Amino acid sequence: MARRVCVFTGSRADYGPLTSVLRALSNDSDIELRLLVSGSHLVAQQGMTIEAIAADGFPVGACVPIVVAGDSPASAAKSFGLGAIGYVDALERIAPDILVILGDRYEALAAAVAATFLRLPLAHICGGEVTAGSTDESMRHAITKLSHLHFTATSEFSRRVVQLGEDPQRVHTVGSPGLDSVRTTTLLDRDALAVALGFGLRTPTIAVTYHPATADPAGSRAGIKGLLTALDRVENGLFVFTGSNVDLGETFIETEIQEFNGRHRGRSVSFASLGRIPYLSLVKHADVVVGNSSSALIEAPALGTPSVNVGSRQEGRPTSSSTISCGEAAEDILAAILQARSPEHRQLASIAESPYGDGFAADRIVRILKDTPLDGVLKKHFVDLDDARHRNHASLTRASDARQTPA
Repeated sequence: MARRVCVFTGSRADYGPLTSVLRALSNDSDIELRLLVSGSHLVAQQGMTIEAIAADGFPVGACVPIVVAGDSPASAAKSFGLGAIGYVDALERIAPDILVILGDRYEALAAAVAATFLRLPLAHICGGEVTAGSTDESMRHAITKLSHLHFTATSEFSRRVVQLGEDPQRVHTVGSPGLDSVRTTTLLDRDALAVALGFGLRTPTIAVTYHPATADPAGSRAGIKGLLTALDRVENGLFVFTGSNVDLGETFIETEIQEFNGRHRGRSVSFASLGRIPYLSLVKHADVVVGNSSSALIEAPALGTPSVNVGSRQEGRPTSSSTISCGEAAEDILAAILQARSPEHRQLASIAESPYGDGFAADRIVRILKDTPLDGVLKKHFVDLDDARHRNHASLTRASDARQTPA
């Protein structure tokens, strides 16, 4: 009998990296896949990206609208509550054997809480990471503590999950699934990308994604102001913005970007969501990727594109030699952009490697989801570090071996 796997997605932030996993699950005859779709996927202002999911052909088991208008802490808390209620009903209808969640957002935490009350096994992708400038960090660790299987991007992240008291035998270092798409997707060439964007590329073309740094509201506002002031000083540039997350401070950021677009009509444009292939193609062909999105740290290095990471939001993540991190001041950001565009740094970026794996995460994740017995998986106990040490080395060694021999 096929194992029914439900995968939760609440925004393009998790759907992009999940695409390779979803494809591998849907192609496996031993898996019955269903998606639980929620969050910004169902919000028109965020691009109504449920349409992209439908176009990709993945089977949607339930859609749960939860986003309350506004970007205040109260709005996020109310959205969380609506999600927890709606996800219970959806999961009871889908009746999966296991629920898969990627990342760290409040929508994902609400789904994890619902699964916990339903006594549903939970697998978590991308735990153990650190993003000091975002409240998502605490939500990520909370999801880890509610989960029963763990798929991390690096051995460092695996050690953190074990440090949180998780059983090393259930922690698997598989790499970031976002790199699978970089490895397998046929990207648009410059001419095709220009058609998709609706205008021709120029030098420099700068791809920009800036999300609220929710743990540092003052720094978040300073960062977008500094970033746009720095871009004001880039002559003859083409600026392509992709929309920010539905988070505290999003309205302020979007207002600032629209004012910037108004000052640079004809060479600055915003998209609520470009879609996976056009976005990765933009990153590939851009002269530099700028902002505070995780894609600047994970996918951009794998595509050979220099990136500038602004402010505190991603503080704590490993970075490639092709990524330049800087503060929120306009002078710092402009200096980082100029360095990223230098011939020396572009050469460095062309040979840099992403520190997040080798692009074979999806195969590993699916194999473990299929092979792990679920009887007794809910019997979870806290593993003290002293007790874990003798088991942790073997677990991480097996994961390291798996990276060398993709399933």
